[in-house]
Amino acid sequence: MIERESSDAVAVTLTSFGFKFGLPPDAGWVVDARMVRNPFWVAELRSYTGLDAAVRDYVLEDALAGELIDRTHAMVAWSSERYAERGRDLLNVAVGCTGGRHRSVAIVEALAERLRGDGLTVTVIHRDVDVPDPRL
Repeated sequence: MIERESSDAVAVTLTSFGFKFGLPPDAGWVVDARMVRNPFWVAELRSYTGLDAAVRDYVLEDALAGELIDRTHAMVAWSSERYAERGRDLLNVAVGCTGGRHRSVAIVEALAERLRGDGLTVTVIHRDVDVPDPRL
């Protein structure tokens, strides 16, 4: 991260990823979404991703997903202000699930929407969303 003297807003990068493919090397924070129910185990959802409405809805209907988003949102919003006070300009948060196609994608999208609503600049990267699952 680059230190600055001003307290301009911090840019946030949210990356979804699959733990089975390793951690993103530039992640400052890692959030584990594997406690949220997994659409992979629902046959009709398996081939879709967290960018598809049916998977997104399935993931976000889980109360644990909502709580994870709420808690992560609060921490990122608070931290971005503290980073800005220190002149830092970037916060990288990676959200992972097993394969990086379902839960982490839906959660990153929901979190990005909230943070943008707070006026933050948010970049979203879905690192593993297009990696084919060999079990399909």
